[in-house]
Amino acid sequence: MSDSPSGSRATARSAGEEAFADGATEEGSESQISALLFDMSNQVQDSLQNMLKMTSEIEQCGGEIEAEIEQAKEGVANKCRALEEEKEMFQKVALAALDILSGGI
Repeated sequence: MSDSPSGSRATARSAGEEAFADGATEEGSESQISALLFDMSNQVQDSLQNMLKMTSEIEQCGGEIEAEIEQAKEGVANKCRALEEEKEMFQKVALAALDILSGGI
């Protein structure tokens, strides 16, 4: 039958080989897809870990900035109190000088 003019046996062999090749191709494709999905999953996981790390760093920096703002507010409040006290002292001195100049002692 291998020498048949219709070549049916050759066709059968060729179809079997094609089925085997298709199966191997499907397995290879599935393997490639699995590998791609695994790689992509690892990349996404790495990206998420990096994002969490950055979020933590941002929160830490935000806390430091808030502390510096509080220190600046306290510094401004202290400076304001000191200026207010100095203003009151100058007013007292000015009133005393006016009293002296007006002959009031």
